[in-house]
Amino acid sequence: MIFPTTLFGYIGRQFLLWFLASFALILGVVFLGDVVELMRRAAGLQGVRIGTLAQMALLKMPFNAQEVMPFAVLIGSILALRQLTKNQELVIARAAGVSVWQFLAPAIASAFIIGVMGVTLFNPVAARTQRDYTQFDNRILRKIGDSPLLTTKGLWLRQRDSDGVEAIIHGERQPGTGVLLDDATFLFFDQHEQVIRRIDAQRAQLDDNRWLLSDAWDWYPTDHASKAVGQLDIPSELTTQKIEQSFASPETISFWALPGFIDLLEKSGFSAQRHRLYFDSLLARPFLLCSMVLIAAIFSLRIQRRGGTTTMLVGGVTSGFILYFLSDVAFALGSSATIPVVLAAWTPAGVSTLLGATILLHLEDG
Repeated sequence: MIFPTTLFGYIGRQFLLWFLASFALILGVVFLGDVVELMRRAAGLQGVRIGTLAQMALLKMPFNAQEVMPFAVLIGSILALRQLTKNQELVIARAAGVSVWQFLAPAIASAFIIGVMGVTLFNPVAARTQRDYTQFDNRILRKIGDSPLLTTKGLWLRQRDSDGVEAIIHGERQPGTGVLLDDATFLFFDQHEQVIRRIDAQRAQLDDNRWLLSDAWDWYPTDHASKAVGQLDIPSELTTQKIEQSFASPETISFWALPGFIDLLEKSGFSAQRHRLYFDSLLARPFLLCSMVLIAAIFSLRIQRRGGTTTMLVGGVTSGFILYFLSDVAFALGSSATIPVVLAAWTPAGVSTLLGATILLHLEDG
């Protein structure tokens, strides 16, 4: 049977309407939750205005929208199928010979398109706003400095000692264990952001909470020339693990820029496990949204025969949260390199699709 174009468009529109309604409702709840949480975190801080917190919550909204999209597709699909069943439209379609796969095709196609657009078009916006939110969070609530910056022209680091003296460090990272910089420069600033010292070294090795400098030249503003000091130790609270963990999080990097950043990390000798896992999870996102439609159909078709809207919604939402929990477990295993990155990123979408298709084949005649 050739699937009618009119029916295809009608079911697709119904899915999109219920998806948008669910999406807006979930985002509203998440936004209020973020505002409350930010107010709690800022309760003991001076000079933090409610307007600033609201701005931070708004900046986080695009990233939250990206994260709750699978739940919106799941709930929207359940409600759309429920409405079509309630109006006897699916019953008539089934009587006319339309199979479950045919009337799910519009929703699956719409979910896939939403996923592709979300990854390719919406993700760059979410990454930019999440980066701005992170900067606000670090500066206003966490009271910490900027993250290390890795560029094609070297590695930039920032550290501060117990006396409030801040140092900016730059050098060419050499691949290998630990942090080893060639042609390293250390600029020291006082609390008034005035340069009070500069050290240039041929090599700087981070080891045991200190920098070991070799062939170093030391300069102070009161001196007219640098002095050769040879070997020099500079105390530091930095470690290789802290530096790797404080690089720009993958959520703040655009989908299109992630491959280049992953390549830069690996060439510099740092681990790109988190970023590669996040990139693969974005590639799997459209298929994950399609699997949400299949999961929703399982509950909708069963309730079509047995009745019980509340049971349908609770069952669908519960399955969504279980899938979310399993996704977190898979991501944790992938981040720790316990399982391959591809397996960790694609398991949630693959398992959901296979589970949904299997149960639907069992419930229907195929």
